[in-house]
Amino acid sequence: MANPLVAIVGRPNVGKSTLFNRIVGERIAIVEDKPGVTRDRLYAPANWNGRSFRVIDTGGLDWGDADSMARLVRAQAELAVEEASVIVFVVDGTEGLTPTDEEIAEYLRRSGKPVVLAVNKLDHPGRLENRYEFFGIGLGEPMPVSAEHGLGIGDLLDEVVERLPETEPEESWEDAIRVAVIGRPNVGKSSLVNRILGEERVLVSEVPGTTRDAIDTPFERDGRSFVLIDTAGMRRRGRIWEKTEKYSVLRALRAIERSDVCLLVIDGSEGIAEQDKRVAGYAVDAGRAVVVVVNKWDLVEKDDKTAIRMAERIRNEFPFMDWAPILFVSAKTGQRVGKILETVVRVSEQHALRIPTATVNQILEDALLRVSPPSEKGRRLRIYYATQVGVQPPTFALFVNDPELMHFSYLRYLENQFRGAFGFEGTPLRFVVRQRQ
Repeated sequence: MANPLVAIVGRPNVGKSTLFNRIVGERIAIVEDKPGVTRDRLYAPANWNGRSFRVIDTGGLDWGDADSMARLVRAQAELAVEEASVIVFVVDGTEGLTPTDEEIAEYLRRSGKPVVLAVNKLDHPGRLENRYEFFGIGLGEPMPVSAEHGLGIGDLLDEVVERLPETEPEESWEDAIRVAVIGRPNVGKSSLVNRILGEERVLVSEVPGTTRDAIDTPFERDGRSFVLIDTAGMRRRGRIWEKTEKYSVLRALRAIERSDVCLLVIDGSEGIAEQDKRVAGYAVDAGRAVVVVVNKWDLVEKDDKTAIRMAERIRNEFPFMDWAPILFVSAKTGQRVGKILETVVRVSEQHALRIPTATVNQILEDALLRVSPPSEKGRRLRIYYATQVGVQPPTFALFVNDPELMHFSYLRYLENQFRGAFGFEGTPLRFVVRQRQ
């Protein structure tokens, strides 16, 4: 069994995300002083007094809001309650008991789950008596806390841990392939994640910018472990008006950094945009393996050459990653989505491929015989030997007489020779040019 889940719920803007960050000990959830910032369920591991569990941050519950986005957020919070072993119900001690709080309390009573009531924002001794008002909702003793200042968190977690069920240690996901789903807004990233997982795991909407946090979902398929990371769509810098969206982009970039493979999702019905190239550049600069996923292929009018023409255009528009495999899929219909994880496994293995030094130098020697190294002002570049010094991405050190004589075009030629010999599908290569001492 996995570690038990603790869901943090409450109406909008009562400090749920601040409490989530305080419990997990890291600023994972976006925190801003306005309602509606958290939308999807957000998971993170936590530990208290030797007990391990996972915490779920949720969007604000408000059944009085009929807005379509509010309904989607509410559905995600309700799913979190269903999954959780213990609920932390957060209320605002400075505002007092509200009708929405009473509605949520009734909903939680019907769920039958253990509930710990946290009265937040009681950061001053004079406010502590505010908690007594919440005895009336019948969910046990209200725990006074200040998530922002860390007050009362230990007592709160004692109550949470006391209600946790006994479980086996959680399975380790250290060896899982971490897959970040990246792209500009509204290209179908969340729909693709849901299709891969086979469930409505992340919130899906036609409104661009729906996903704001980077969301990790561990799962297994065909004996392999994966962690799928759905990220916020990355707009051009000039369009990042909201402070919230700026944080979303930063988290998407962090998600790329901690991934092994990036699925670059492109809208096949709209074609390639300039921002697609920028997003791809982030992944390549970070040294991540990349698979280009052309989504919404069901919406494209096709003949027998449509996919070939699109692939050629992608190669022309993304010359810096002509090594990335291309898949044409439809998250809506499921067309070829099954090929994605097969390709992820393949490029992940290439991303971590290590070549023996003797083999590396044999290929280098053949390459030097085919095309001589460049010269400048009567001095010729001499490459003495090479060795692989890293993986993820594969990195090779070239020992030469003078690094200044190495031209980028010759490095490109050597890269092509190495790819021809070893494959390296889906992964960038790095070359470090060093002077032999």
